[in-house]
Amino acid sequence: MLSAARDSDTKASLWLPSAMGGVSRLACARAQHAGIACEPLLREAGLTLAQIEDRAARVPVRSQVRFLELAAAALPDEFLGFHLARDYDLRELGLLHYVLASSETLDDALQRATRYSTTVNEGLSLKYVERNDVAVAFHYVGIARHSDRHQMEFAVTTVIRACRELTGRHLLPHRVQFTHRRDENHSEISAFLGVEVEFGAGSDEIAFPRTIRDLPVVSADPYLNNILIGYCEEALARRAKRDGAVRSAIENAIAPLLPHGKARVDEVARRLGLSPRTLARRIASEGLTFGGVLDKLRCDLAQRHLRDSNLSISQIAWLLGYQEVSAFTHAFKRWTGMTPREMRARTA
Repeated sequence: MLSAARDSDTKASLWLPSAMGGVSRLACARAQHAGIACEPLLREAGLTLAQIEDRAARVPVRSQVRFLELAAAALPDEFLGFHLARDYDLRELGLLHYVLASSETLDDALQRATRYSTTVNEGLSLKYVERNDVAVAFHYVGIARHSDRHQMEFAVTTVIRACRELTGRHLLPHRVQFTHRRDENHSEISAFLGVEVEFGAGSDEIAFPRTIRDLPVVSADPYLNNILIGYCEEALARRAKRDGAVRSAIENAIAPLLPHGKARVDEVARRLGLSPRTLARRIASEGLTFGGVLDKLRCDLAQRHLRDSNLSISQIAWLLGYQEVSAFTHAFKRWTGMTPREMRARTA
């Protein structure tokens, strides 16, 4: 059955990243407006209505990701995260919004967004990268990236909207990419963001021309900004950085390597900035094995892909790094006790 895949679950992380829960509250409000009872969905995600109604309460990021998936299915809205980010008032971000809005230039604002983003969501780390362009890269910490679509699309759309509102200009990124796949027509999100969005990419990232760096923020207030930075630094100190689960970091490194057949210990270690020996030691310290983590990830991804009727069994096998469908079928039966076709028929 699932014994091999479960080997990687033998030790849970002692730290679960939390978030302000703004996107969960927005999703709950939209579901309730559509006449959908949220309590059962929240309960299945490990949340309560009291947490949603208390705007000061933080929620586990893992539960938020799950709730967004459940709410999207109930509505139904395949692009719920994008739609929520497109429509909400950015002031819902609280202190983070105001420190950005009082910055002098867009470059200053983006630097502060990447520094203070974890005060809003500990499971999502932003990195500001200057190359021939200006990019913001998104990384999950303590959360398996493959479990999410909606929260990431919400975050990316929010950053692009913020850039536009801060400068009073309809800025167009020249690159938007997500690591998760989408076979649905995504013309709506591409039209709003102003670029053909790439899904199934090697990283989650948005990029603008370097010329945006010096654009002035229309509501700049250097005196207010200095005060707010002090508050942000206090908030950041209260939420001192902690490492996420080793398993999540490994899974997030493995996932984009699978279709290319490169999900090997040495390549994963390189991507994590570790030596293979150090990676092996950290894996062992949590009672895990690389093979167990790889099996669990493949099992999770396989079951997710099988719910997508647009993907054939052979395509799923390739996405998981199997050269032969028979090898995928054998592995899937070892994980679940049934073949991929039997699983697909059961969940249809």
